[in-house]
Amino acid sequence: MTQDKISMVYVANVEAPPPETISNGFAKYTRFKELNSGGKAVLYSCFDTNLGREVVLKKLRPKFKHDKVELRRLLREAKITAQLQHPATPPLYELGIDDQGDWYFAMKKIAGFTLFEIIVSLAKREPPAESHFTLIRLLRIFIQIGDAVQFAHLRGIIHRDIKPENVIIGMFGEVNLIDWGTAKIWGMPYEDGDEKGAHDRIGTPLYMSPEQVQGNRPVDERSDIFSMGIVLYEMLAQREPFVGKDKHATFHNIVHEQPPAPSQAAPHRLIPEALDRICSKALMKDPADRYQSMRLMVDDVEEFLNNAIQRGTK
Repeated sequence: MTQDKISMVYVANVEAPPPETISNGFAKYTRFKELNSGGKAVLYSCFDTNLGREVVLKKLRPKFKHDKVELRRLLREAKITAQLQHPATPPLYELGIDDQGDWYFAMKKIAGFTLFEIIVSLAKREPPAESHFTLIRLLRIFIQIGDAVQFAHLRGIIHRDIKPENVIIGMFGEVNLIDWGTAKIWGMPYEDGDEKGAHDRIGTPLYMSPEQVQGNRPVDERSDIFSMGIVLYEMLAQREPFVGKDKHATFHNIVHEQPPAPSQAAPHRLIPEALDRICSKALMKDPADRYQSMRLMVDDVEEFLNNAIQRGTK
């Protein structure tokens, strides 16, 4: 993590004359640059010539363009993202078909760091990261993520893949929860390839809830709360609570093992006991023993934060 990236400023040319041509279709996008290299979909950075701005475009990789399940997921992600008009979710600009006949959607390009990058920098004890991302700052970031999750839950949407890589902290402190491609609408029937059994799990292994791992009961908003508990644990201790030597060991830990409290996992960080308790409650194996809403978890973090500010904690 470098200070150069934190202080980067972009200047847009807003005084340009009207373009000679304008397109209401895919032709307005130019300067494509692939942003990732894995998964069934691909992200591109590209330039919108109509408005003179950089955007991010998402579409299926060629080998999956005729896959009906993946296409349905892509379109569902676009529609879910469009309906989640919250400050901590990136706005979606357009859904369309490109000049090859492939579906795509375009959304805001966010410049910043992933929460994962920030946690790695803190784990390395890099001075710029430690001075910028204090405990108070991290908890404020967590609250913004939690607000976005609660906003989605109130609309019947479960993210199912909350993790630090899916949180981007912008240049000016804005927080964005991204990648709603595995989101599920509460009450809708299972799709092809969804969590019908433990052999086919939706989500990222390190951040799955026990019910996601076992695949033998419906997943609801309390699964996201478990994932948020893992995220909070990592923000505090800079290590994953359930990581094993391989995926199967990780799944065993998620289902059967209780991790040490964050304060025990990272004693040098002097983590308060109140935050240990919040993590512990969010990470209970039985959903009935966890926080029953994201709002309740956020309220506890906010209460701790307000008390810490009054005490002058950094």
